Amino acid sequence: MGSAPHSDDEQSLADVEGEPCELLDDVDEDQAELSVQAHSPERAVRIKGVVVDHHTFVWRSLVRLGVPRADAEDALQQVFMVTARRIDDIAPGSERSFLYGVCLRVASRARRTVARRREVVGEDACPERVDTAARPDEMLDRARARALLDDILTTMPIELRAVFTLFELEQLTMSEIATLIGVPQGTVASRLRRARELFAEQRKRIEARMRSARSATIDRAAAPTARIGLTEGEGT
Repeated sequence: MGSAPHSDDEQSLADVEGEPCELLDDVDEDQAELSVQAHSPERAVRIKGVVVDHHTFVWRSLVRLGVPRADAEDALQQVFMVTARRIDDIAPGSERSFLYGVCLRVASRARRTVARRREVVGEDACPERVDTAARPDEMLDRARARALLDDILTTMPIELRAVFTLFELEQLTMSEIATLIGVPQGTVASRLRRARELFAEQRKRIEARMRSARSATIDRAAAPTARIGLTEGEGT
């Protein structure tokens, strides 16, 4: 089965999403040391290699699956602690597939926790790296695009969100995704189609809501001016 093409519009999603938190520049060694404790030297070497090689992929996956950035560090530790305990069960070469499966479970729990807390979307204790070369208007546009993407992804069931983000943001092929999440390529194609449809529907809905909100703001701002003009006219 051929891989679905990445549309120009959807390819831009990877550009607006932004870079991982700056803390990840140093997290590999900390996570690796945390995960290898109490393991034999051979296991420790393999665990450390898995952490160093895959920590950025795991962090991105967790955030894309709905883990708030403020909670991503704790979720990252959970994933690698599970991996350390199960390292002997992971066949060489299948580490990323195993890690993603753990990410799905950890993200599902994290999203339920967020729902219970009724946390406000967008409160971010771990800000993204600031692009000092970008103009203020570019940074604002990028922030708005990220907020729109986050809003849309939040509406997707996690199985659709997983396929959509792996294909559109990680730029994996459908064959790679099928291997990664352990489902047939036909299932991947079906989920991707449904996710794209939902993405398009939600984007239209959210953009319409944003236009309506902007229009209401403009109307409220214009109202005092109109009243002043009316008062002046009555006084003449």
